[in-house]
Amino acid sequence: MGNLTASDIANHFDVSRARVSQWVSEGKLDGCYQGEGRSRRFDAAAVATALGKTLDPGQLMGNGAQTRRQIRSQGSDAPTPAPKKDALLAASDPDRYELARIQNAEEDARRKRRDNQRDEGRWVLAEEVQRQSAKALAQEIAQFETVLRDGARAVADRFGVDYREARALLMDLWRTHRVIRTDRLTEQVASVDMSAAEMEDDA
Repeated sequence: MGNLTASDIANHFDVSRARVSQWVSEGKLDGCYQGEGRSRRFDAAAVATALGKTLDPGQLMGNGAQTRRQIRSQGSDAPTPAPKKDALLAASDPDRYELARIQNAEEDARRKRRDNQRDEGRWVLAEEVQRQSAKALAQEIAQFETVLRDGARAVADRFGVDYREARALLMDLWRTHRVIRTDRLTEQVASVDMSAAEMEDDA
């Protein structure tokens, strides 16, 4: 087994140390290291095999002859460790704290980006849109029902029919129409996919 720290592995594969910690937590590097926490030491060749990567000559120079000997001894026969989906870092593991700190920072950056976009008018809160739309729709429905009642009165006066019967008939037709339209619009909304821009902002 090698003698490389997590920082060494991060330098070899051009990733952050937090990324190495994430690989460990996901079980991708099982069998590629010994020890836990700050005493954890990795084998560069085993890590490269587990990740399906290769180390170039420049990376070989990074850890001297020891790294070259490790890779040669591992060769192409190094087994690929099976990842453990339920692998978790110990609560006291420093890598766990660092990984959590990075994740919190990324989430905070996404939240600030969304706030800036909202302030710039690129988008508005869905609940605000829903509230304003519902208010406007309710007003339109109320006005249209007033038109129906006035229409029923005009029909009753012109054709000598009962006003209440004319009004009931028109309101029944209106309610049936609303149910049909509501069902169709609900189906349309459910089938709409997010745009590429929305998916990017939601990431």
